[in-house]
Amino acid sequence: MADDSTTTIKALFQTREAADLAIEHLVQQHGIRRPDIFVQSTTAENTVGSKPSGGDASHEDGARDDGALAGEIEVSADIAKDQIAVVQRSFGEAGAVRVTSK
Repeated sequence: MADDSTTTIKALFQTREAADLAIEHLVQQHGIRRPDIFVQSTTAENTVGSKPSGGDASHEDGARDDGALAGEIEVSADIAKDQIAVVQRSFGEAGAVRVTSK
């Protein structure tokens, strides 16, 4: 989706849980197609985020310390320019620590 009526919006998340929630909101609430959504680590390392959550935070034996906490998770999406404000708000509600568009 790369033409003059589209833009790329990016958001950084501290947990995989928040990134997954944001992706589901983009698809289910805003109708953005999954092929237009991209997820990657902000570092060269594999990561589940910069802080533990969900299954990364606890285990039946107590707190876990084996999660790959190697950096934040970037979610980006190619969206119509008229969706910028609603997608920014949706990313924020999902827990984004920073949202940018280009």
